[in-house]
Amino acid sequence: MNEKPEVKSATQAFENALDEKQVFVLKLFVSGMTPSSIRAVQNIRKICQEHLKNRFELQVIDIYQQPDMAKEEQIVAVPTLVKKLPAPLQQFIGDLSDKEKILVGLNLSPKAPKGRDEMKTQ
Repeated sequence: MNEKPEVKSATQAFENALDEKQVFVLKLFVSGMTPSSIRAVQNIRKICQEHLKNRFELQVIDIYQQPDMAKEEQIVAVPTLVKKLPAPLQQFIGDLSDKEKILVGLNLSPKAPKGRDEMKTQ
């Protein structure tokens, strides 16, 4: 039997449908092959594969090879994940090891993080 979540309103049904098709556009700025950059790449790939499946575009940008892109995005620390879409634009600084905080920041988890000091909304 195919069980679907109970829908209480047309608005909720519309929002559920949007959530299923929403594509996340992410840019991860790293600095070469440093340990924190490697962890950030591994962590965001795992999060995307587990929670976004085929609904994401992830671009990994090495600031040493493409400094103009870092300047354009006003990146001041690395690793930094920039969520371009869906709005609002957000930045996450660090190796992205706090999975719950990243999930909340990407609006993929209903729980509030304990501290939002590494998450910026622009």
